[in-house]
Amino acid sequence: MSTLEIAAHVDARGLSCPMPIVRTAQAMKNVGAGQLVEVLATDPGSVKDFEAWTKSTGNTMVESGVEGGVYRFVLRHK
Repeated sequence: MSTLEIAAHVDARGLSCPMPIVRTAQAMKNVGAGQLVEVLATDPGSVKDFEAWTKSTGNTMVESGVEGGVYRFVLRHK
């Protein structure tokens, strides 16, 4: 795992669709262009949700992975 400067963290563990995306969209409003937001989620559907959301919003998926049933996404604000 690389060392990234995360500007905001979203803990969406235990939440179902669409809440991980809703919480992430709220966090994105509080960070500047180019800053990173880390999201932790347990909903397996969040993988496809975040892929689609980044494409539709223009934000970038910097990293993604899963460990112990927790999905981690690092997103760059457009």
